[in-house]
Amino acid sequence: MLGKAYDTQVCSIARSLELVGERWSLLIIRDALFARVTRFGDFQHNLGIATNVLTSRLESFVASGIMEREGSADYILTTKGRALAGALIALTEWGDAWASPIEPPILYRHAACHDGAAHAVVACEACGIVPAEEITIRIGPGMPVDYLAERRGGTRAS
Repeated sequence: MLGKAYDTQVCSIARSLELVGERWSLLIIRDALFARVTRFGDFQHNLGIATNVLTSRLESFVASGIMEREGSADYILTTKGRALAGALIALTEWGDAWASPIEPPILYRHAACHDGAAHAVVACEACGIVPAEEITIRIGPGMPVDYLAERRGGTRAS
């Protein structure tokens, strides 16, 4: 979606933005996930998005495996698309804290336990929930050595 803007980045965030980083993308996925919207006309009505832009976004979601086409007008999230729920909840909570002048307009709840508050958290597999500022990075197996050699600036990689 963002063209070649991230071709030089070896980063899963950049790769994710290529798929869902366009202005309307996360709002379409939000409506599909949490409002159970599936129909083209309902996305268009709820979001007020131009039909050509919506068509382009939905087609790109289908092409990338985030959604599947069902019938002539329905778009259904795949497992890959539903896996964005945690990221959307985290972005919502960040927006509630740092970008909203009012109280949260949406509260996420856990349906299986009958309305427990649901939150995105940073967790360590050994320690459980931890403050985000305690997180550091380590170079993963997918990082090319030559890419690292050309990087500048400090990192908190250990």
